[in-house]
Amino acid sequence: MSENSKTLRPTPPGVTEAGLDAALAAFAAAIGPDKVSTDPELLKEFQDPYQVPGTATNLPSAVVTPTSVEEVQAIVRLANEHTVPLWPISRGKNNGYGGAAPWVRGAVMVSFLAMNKVEINEELGYAMVEPGVSWFDLHDAIEEGGHDLVASIVDIGWGGVVSNTVEHGLTYMPNSLDQAAHCGFEVVLPNGELYRTGSGGMDNNPTWPLYKRGLGPTTTELFMQSNYGIVTKMGYWLMPKPEVYMPLWLQVWDDSQMPAVVDALRELMLAKVIDMRPQLSNTLIMASMLTSRAEWFEGTGPMPEEIIDKLAKELGLGRWMMRFALYGDEAVVDHNYARLRARFLQIPSVQLMGQKYSAEEWETLPNPHERVQIGVPSLDLYKMAGWSGGDEGGHVDFSPVIPLTAKHAKEAQELFEKLCHEAGLDYLGGMLPINARSTTFINVIPFDTKNPEQVHRAYEHAKHMVEVAGKMGYGEYRLHPYFADTAMDQFGFNDHIQLRFNEQLKDLIDPNGIIAPGKSGIWGSRLRAAGFPQQ
Repeated sequence: MSENSKTLRPTPPGVTEAGLDAALAAFAAAIGPDKVSTDPELLKEFQDPYQVPGTATNLPSAVVTPTSVEEVQAIVRLANEHTVPLWPISRGKNNGYGGAAPWVRGAVMVSFLAMNKVEINEELGYAMVEPGVSWFDLHDAIEEGGHDLVASIVDIGWGGVVSNTVEHGLTYMPNSLDQAAHCGFEVVLPNGELYRTGSGGMDNNPTWPLYKRGLGPTTTELFMQSNYGIVTKMGYWLMPKPEVYMPLWLQVWDDSQMPAVVDALRELMLAKVIDMRPQLSNTLIMASMLTSRAEWFEGTGPMPEEIIDKLAKELGLGRWMMRFALYGDEAVVDHNYARLRARFLQIPSVQLMGQKYSAEEWETLPNPHERVQIGVPSLDLYKMAGWSGGDEGGHVDFSPVIPLTAKHAKEAQELFEKLCHEAGLDYLGGMLPINARSTTFINVIPFDTKNPEQVHRAYEHAKHMVEVAGKMGYGEYRLHPYFADTAMDQFGFNDHIQLRFNEQLKDLIDPNGIIAPGKSGIWGSRLRAAGFPQQ
């Protein structure tokens, strides 16, 4: 821990309090004092909510709230001049992956709540969004404009469209596979210059949000999960409203049949019978969205199997449940549903159910799981965080990528369940296919934030799982700062050439390490020289 982190006031590494004050005064002069704040109550929003109360150390020093890309450019230039690191945050909470907290104590948050413009092109089926646009904002813009379009969205509607996308966040409709909905980034580079990826490199090129490449190297992906710039505008592809939407539920009552379901799922996705992102979850993940652990079991250690069986039956969940959907003309949906039944119902203990709906019914479907798969956002699925600890519950998420095969699903499931139980924790596991060939195997590790020992055990357990999975060749799809450097260390091919290459780029374009230092294990030369990452 540095000397700065021991002071009462969070200050960035290598920056004095006087130096920080000078930087904040410069920000205020450039964008207006009303857009710069050190209010402690406001800064509480930029902490990881899933830590033991009062123990957070990665605290911001201030927040700036730009209203234009020109103001973002001014902030970045001044941050370089004063060597004050910035931590951009769209509007989501990033819960389970470190919250909205910066990865370096004393960083200045760049909040985009005031940059929330949405432009929709119905003819070509896309939206152009600023980083403050939430899933609610995008949905409302589509509805208010009377557009015959729907957006692929996440489970919790408060999140940001840009921030979720650049974090490789998972949505559910056909455009979401392989995170394919984005097209064209506008980026403020670490020196304050404005850059556009792909066809945006040409003035007035109308294909910027339509064609993902340009001339020469395609750099869009460099700005995803990186700290090479701040995305200030993004194209996001939308889907025409289908004639029929059919949300589906598949229940697996025999835990041992889950791998067989995975093989069937892969076959059906490769054949495009399922052309979206299903969600296959074990009993406890589904239960965490409906109830709490304390309502079923008050003992210590993992929930016993007989209690899980009871919960699965009484809530009608099964031992695994898959949420998915069909979209399209009614005749096509009927045909594909028949193919699903023919394949899935060959598997013992599997049940399949679903119902077709027209566009007039989507907004008012009673089940939030079914609304989210057709682009209707809500906050109804947020209950998961309270599985352990109720209102003061939390979770840390570990999410490796594995091949979408029965063999890998069985090995991963058995290993992760065993490790969770050895740590004395419940096993909440599930799969969200990235495409027809690979899937994230998400492990939600719950804890009660009022129990410091349990919180510490959960975080250490997650870090251990990263290391064990790494030895099997499974890498993380998304990082929590607590184990970011450990996760990046698993990518060891050719003496960690991936990280070394990332660092070379960082040192070239951001020598002062201004933009989100530490993001994805990329620190930059200045902070590496100062001893980061700190253990």
